[in-house]
Amino acid sequence: MSDRETTVRHAPRAVVVSAWAVPIMVAGQFAMLAVVPLAIALIGTLRDTRLRWGAIALTAAYATPLALWAIGPDRAQSLSKDMHPVFAALIVAVGVAFAVSFHVLRRKRAHR
Repeated sequence: MSDRETTVRHAPRAVVVSAWAVPIMVAGQFAMLAVVPLAIALIGTLRDTRLRWGAIALTAAYATPLALWAIGPDRAQSLSKDMHPVFAALIVAVGVAFAVSFHVLRRKRAHR
């Protein structure tokens, strides 16, 4: 067994907290500020192939209403007010699934 196989890598605490912060901030009507934890979660998971797709899915789910808000002719003063509830629900669902995946992978790695 090589060192790489025996080493259990955990996601940095900032990445896990950021993964939970995105759906909480969107649900709490702070959608524009959620870009900060989203960027932290995305950058922090680029090396982990198991988590990378969750971060990319969350980024895509967030980027769609952000782009619609930015290019829209009659946009509200905040992203939260302009975002369709379906987009908000999608971001929250993907965000929670992504955050839970951290905990599931940690348990799987710990049992090896």
